Amino acid sequence: MTVQELVTAVPLTVVSGQDALTRAVTGGYASDLLSNVMGQAQQGNVWITMQGHQNIIAVASLSNLAAVIVAGGSQPEQEAVKKAESEGVVLLTSPLGVFEVAGRLHRLGIAGA
Repeated sequence: MTVQELVTAVPLTVVSGQDALTRAVTGGYASDLLSNVMGQAQQGNVWITMQGHQNIIAVASLSNLAAVIVAGGSQPEQEAVKKAESEGVVLLTSPLGVFEVAGRLHRLGIAGA
């Protein structure tokens, strides 16, 4: 499944990374603890978080994640959006809570890391 297919199925709003929506999604991970994501999320995962600061972009880039979903109606800070655009990180948002987004990904066949 690609990030674009997730955007349509969940649905999600694309904030940045429109050029990388064809990335393959290998799994999913949900956490707000950055060090946990760096140690446990796997390359190609979609990361679900409620955080919106620019450090999430650094973690996503370092971990080579397919996308970051900022859930729960939270909005990423402008600095995070700029960093995502400059680093080519797909940044998505959802008004749905983390649990609901994770459940929808699971129903789509996206396994947890």
